[in-house]
Amino acid sequence: MRLSLIDRSRTRAGQSDASALEGTLSRAVEAEGLGYHRFWVAEHHAVPGIASASPPVLLAALGARTSRIRIGSGGVMLPLHQPMVVAEQFLLLEALHPGRIDLGLGRSLGFTPAVRRALRREGQDAGDFDADLRELRGYLTGHGEVTPRPAVTRPVPMFVLSVHQGVEVASRLGLPVVVGGPDLLADETAHSLAEYRRTFRPWRGSEPSVTVSCDVTVADDDATARELALPEAWAMAEARRTGEFPPLRSVGSIRGESWSTQVRDRVEAGLDRAVAGSPGTVRRALEQLAERTGADELMASTSTFDTSALRESDRMLAALVR
Repeated sequence: MRLSLIDRSRTRAGQSDASALEGTLSRAVEAEGLGYHRFWVAEHHAVPGIASASPPVLLAALGARTSRIRIGSGGVMLPLHQPMVVAEQFLLLEALHPGRIDLGLGRSLGFTPAVRRALRREGQDAGDFDADLRELRGYLTGHGEVTPRPAVTRPVPMFVLSVHQGVEVASRLGLPVVVGGPDLLADETAHSLAEYRRTFRPWRGSEPSVTVSCDVTVADDDATARELALPEAWAMAEARRTGEFPPLRSVGSIRGESWSTQVRDRVEAGLDRAVAGSPGTVRRALEQLAERTGADELMASTSTFDTSALRESDRMLAALVR
């Protein structure tokens, strides 16, 4: 499998949001040196634990710091934007960083009702995602009703993000699909990916392509890796309890908390879903994931409070896959 990273610019307790963004930029530079194929960033609005709200702006900075690695969005939430505006943004990025730009697209409307109100999407659905994708593809290939600028020099690759729903739209439009979530090894996921490949309708010679995205943390031993994965699992459990996704906290501060049985169960379940362990443990888990999904690419969404441990995990993962 090709190996890539997605970085959500996770904030950390006691640190500024600006430091989270700088960490994303530094991580991309290191990922390029380690030979990663892509480096993607996310779109999340008014989430305390995530500093990245505008992929096009962050990608412009990433492109200026790097020279070879592909950079992209994981993803732009298309129902929140006009297809024409998205096309203009990514054609501009492509003009500045030729041959390196990816456009991953999702359909989320916002994390909470207040955020959806602020985005003017309260009480609305995601609209006609298929139609928006087709319209956007027309602009990106120079076949839209109007011609955006800068002019198309090469098509910007589009990917459909499918974390919680099926992959039918990607197969209908002949687009690559990125799948994630807690059920990657489930029979339902394997069946949906088999259907994706079986029903895939090529568009201008396109072929089925599956990227799987999951948390992957590598350390010298399983216990250390599991501890490094704890801050993200704790944040997910807190989000379910409070409705607010928080910044990452240190392992020590989390261990000092009084855990309810419900929180403990949720944290342990989150840790069990993550791929966290020694190089040997992670290798076996990734081999199982590749066999189960037939994935062409792994996109690791690793995050932990300790940034030096995060860099070491990226290094060990790159060496492991090579």
